[in-house]
Amino acid sequence: MAVEDHIQTLRTKHAKLDSAISREVSRPLPDAFKLNEMKREKLRIKDSIAELERRP
Repeated sequence: MAVEDHIQTLRTKHAKLDSAISREVSRPLPDAFKLNEMKREKLRIKDSIAELERRP
């Protein structure tokens, strides 16, 4: 898999997590543990994208 393809895959996962977080927050009683896990995963993905984009 080319680096650009991997970055695009990560961006797609990041966007899906963003949507999932928005849905969870809008629920009457959001699951705080689930939200924290999704936010951590979203941050890990963001860091991975940034690392891949820095490479020559």
